[in-house]
Order: sequence, then C-alpha cells, then structure tokens
Amino acid sequence: MNPFDFTGRAALVTGCGSEAGIGFGSARLLARLGARVTITATTDRIEARADQLRTEGADVTAHVADLTDRAQAFALAGAAGDVDILVNAAGLAQTGIDPVTARFRDLTPEQLERELDVTLKTAFHATQAVLPGMLGHGYGRIVMVSSVTGPLVTAPGSAAYATAKAAMDGMMRTIAIEHGRDGITANSVAPGWIATASSEPDELEAAKHTPVGRPGTPDEVAALVAFLASEGASYVTGQSLVVDGGNIIQEPHGIGLYGDAPV
Repeated sequence: MNPFDFTGRAALVTGCGSEAGIGFGSARLLARLGARVTITATTDRIEARADQLRTEGADVTAHVADLTDRAQAFALAGAAGDVDILVNAAGLAQTGIDPVTARFRDLTPEQLERELDVTLKTAFHATQAVLPGMLGHGYGRIVMVSSVTGPLVTAPGSAAYATAKAAMDGMMRTIAIEHGRDGITANSVAPGWIATASSEPDELEAAKHTPVGRPGTPDEVAALVAFLASEGASYVTGQSLVVDGGNIIQEPHGIGLYGDAPV
C-alpha cells in the first residue's frame, strides 16, 4: 500500500481563507493525494477557495465558522462528518481584526486573551470537536500549525503570539500521550519565514538571510503537514517539526554571511 495515498480519508483543515496561506496549501495537497476535504474560514470567501480546489478535481466542502466560538466549532465538526485528519491552521490573522503587537510590558489582559482565542482556542475547540469520532473508529491524525515563534524563538512585540503558540505545542504533546494507544497521533509543524498574504516586508527581507536564502512557501509547509497526516507517519507523535530554511540553526544572523553583501 502507498502510505501517502489518502483515498478514503476525510480531512478538516481550518484557516483556509487565504489562497496564499498554509491552511489552503495543506488542504489543496491533501485533496490532490485523494482525501475528501472540508475547509473553513471566518468569511464567505471560503467558497472561492473551495471553487479553486474543485477546478482541480477535489472533493471539497466549505463552511464559514468562527472557531473561537465553541458552538460553531462543534457544528463544523458535525457538518464535516467522520474526520480522520484535522489540520489546525487557523490563527495569527483574522479578517477585520488587527494582530496583537504590543510589547510584554504594555500587553493588556484583553489583548492576550484575544490572541489566545484566535491562535490557541480555535485549535482547542476544533480538536475536542473531532476527537470523539476519531476515538470511535480508532484512527486520527492531528496536525497543529504552530510556529518557531514561542516554542523556540521570539521577537519584541510577540509576547501574546509566542505564548499562544508555545501553549499549542504543550496541548499537542498532551493529546499525543493521552491518545497514542487509540490510533491517534498529534504533531506540530513549526514554520519560520514563510511568504504568505500576512507576511510583512521586513519578514521577507529577513528570510533572505537564512541558510537557504529565501522565504519558504505554503506548499513547502503543506508537504510536511501531509507527511504527518499520512499513514506513513504512524510512529511519529508528540513532535514539533521545524520548516524554516535552517534559520534557527544559525548562531550569527545578518547580511554578509553568505556573500550577499558585506556586513
């Protein structure tokens, strides 16, 4: 058998509103590999994303849902049916809401709570919603789209986001321990500088100084998501796998390291 053939598997991928995002890239790859895919976002532009996938022959359904609302998360899981694969890609950017960029000393409890709602609790609600079905048929793949920010590194102004992503990895590892003998794995991907619709110019510039010399693409993250969602990854659980072009292995950072310009 081909362990990367997803025929007969059903996947739910959150955070698919942007065609240039990791969520949409993951949904597209899983569909290409044969999965029946349910995608979701907070606005009706999710229908346009579904239409894009259908032109490629994907079996896809789309739902508008705000996963910070627990009731909506459970309604989404009910509409998706029996879910074998959950990819929690919702977070960071939400239409109509500015990201939290306050430094720690200025961070308000309300700002922290907002980031936890968008980045952590969306994954919490969605995972609890699909978990009973996975337990029922003794199979599940849960993949969190985490980040290097929080679990491994951070930056000024990232206190809320880093806290939420670090908590996501802690939650993932606990799920892995509690449900490893139920046929369910839980893992994270930890992207670094990835060129998405929410990327800032300074982030894309920083990505030029990774060992690979460029930002990553959503499709490159999606490839790792698909591996962790596959039957071939059945003995991989509780892990956070970095996809960052080697950025975190560098001691020195900056221009001039690779002959791009003098320091």
